[in-house]
Amino acid sequence: MKTVSVRELRQNPAQMLRDVESGERCTITSYNRPIARVEPVASSTRLIPPKRTGRPNVASLPRHELRTAASIDELLDDLRGE
Repeated sequence: MKTVSVRELRQNPAQMLRDVESGERCTITSYNRPIARVEPVASSTRLIPPKRTGRPNVASLPRHELRTAASIDELLDDLRGE
């Protein structure tokens, strides 16, 4: 386990985060006293999926047929109670 002082962390936080990202665990110290541990997340799955690029493909979505009303206006009027 790597030990990083608060001063080192302030000077170069990106380096510590790269080390953690590669699987290393770090102990953060203040005046030679351990105050925190930073470790990689247990799973390798991403918590936030990557942003999609390009246009959405709405043409591939199935069409929805209105069965209870002749038009969307009638359906909305029905829902509103008019």
